[in-house]
Amino acid sequence: MSNSNDSAPNGASKPTFTIGTTLPSDATDELCPRLGTLQLPGRRTIETPNFTAVTSRGVIPHLTPEVVSKYTSFSSAYIALEDFLEKKDHAILKMPTTDRPLHAFTSFPAHIPTIVAARRCPSVLAPAGNTAKNISIFTSTGFSTITVPKFAATVAHIRPDIVIALADLLHISLDPSLKKKIRMADRTESWMDEFLELVNADVRESAGIKVFAPILPIDHTTQWAYINHLNEDLSGDLAGLAIYDVNILPDLQLYKNLTSLPKLSLDLPKTPHDVLRQVALGVDLVLASFVNVISDAGIAFSFTLPTDGDISMDGDIGAIMPLGIDMSETAHATSLEPLLADCACYTCTKHHRAYVNHLLHAKEMLGWNLLQIHNHHVLSVFFSSIRAAIGRGTFEAAREAFGRAWDVDFPQGMGERPRARGYHFKSEVSQEKYNKPGWKGLESGQGVMADV
Repeated sequence: MSNSNDSAPNGASKPTFTIGTTLPSDATDELCPRLGTLQLPGRRTIETPNFTAVTSRGVIPHLTPEVVSKYTSFSSAYIALEDFLEKKDHAILKMPTTDRPLHAFTSFPAHIPTIVAARRCPSVLAPAGNTAKNISIFTSTGFSTITVPKFAATVAHIRPDIVIALADLLHISLDPSLKKKIRMADRTESWMDEFLELVNADVRESAGIKVFAPILPIDHTTQWAYINHLNEDLSGDLAGLAIYDVNILPDLQLYKNLTSLPKLSLDLPKTPHDVLRQVALGVDLVLASFVNVISDAGIAFSFTLPTDGDISMDGDIGAIMPLGIDMSETAHATSLEPLLADCACYTCTKHHRAYVNHLLHAKEMLGWNLLQIHNHHVLSVFFSSIRAAIGRGTFEAAREAFGRAWDVDFPQGMGERPRARGYHFKSEVSQEKYNKPGWKGLESGQGVMADV
């Protein structure tokens, strides 16, 4: 079944999202994995399900824009606006208006779509919560706030391909009270209306901006009025949904105008098992921040989705295999094998385990560069296999086989993480430094140079 959304009733262009095959039937209102294509003007077509790479300070950690263009094939990139908004002198707002100022400012490859939200995902815990007029953000110069008008004006200037409207999310990890949840939904609905009024159909048309509406990480009952407002009044203005908790997806099937919209999951998966669960619930794009974390730990992905020939009907598929390989282990110091057998990525075709092991122990940046290239490639192949399995009608069997074959979590990684650089940021208030200092004062009595 095909369902194309080419234009909004008010004339604002929308990206073409075509739902192809779904399981167990071709009905778009079924809660099931589905194939699709998302086409954004001037960008590479996104085959869904797929993953979105996560940037920090405007770059994929350890990867230059040139490397991203040559050696990766991820579908899109998530960029946090707070990475570019300092307390004073917003450099990004001084960029001359071009076709895509955000791409120009970050030197991001032009063919890759950008998805912009106000905050990182996961966001840095703020010392103060949001108010009725603004949300807390964490800039490179400290905590600040941003209002809907400021957010709208900035988005209109930088022209991302997709923007996720402001949401009143928790600034702490505690379970909110019912009163707080209701306030979150009411504020988000109000901000959504204000944003669409400021970034109206004409602005979106001229700037090529597509709007995804946030679905809050609270229960359906509390935010049903907001979701119904999206369904009844705003669906023509929306290009997709940003889901902060995938457990709400079954309830979203009640809203017919929203079921055909692409769904981006901001409910961050930690393992490929989580990815498969989200795809099974009908997620089209998955925010894959765990790639950066695992690469920093010195781990090389080693997982693949079982093919039809590997799926055992009796449930016995052999020993449990690790999801990744710790490249810092001494066992790899003399190994001339690729990181993963039969892997076609640049790292595996040009280098071997011993070289990557040496780079990690020498704390050379290239070690993490090569791991990032490999891990993004493995995840791209994984999603390609997912799409193939959905097309064949064997996705659920492959998912079950994957659960039996692979470990539940990644290995910890025994090597040191890379020294913190500009694209690293603290994840919470008063967090300790990432790395030990390379030098110590003479008064320490331990010498001038620390172990590095």
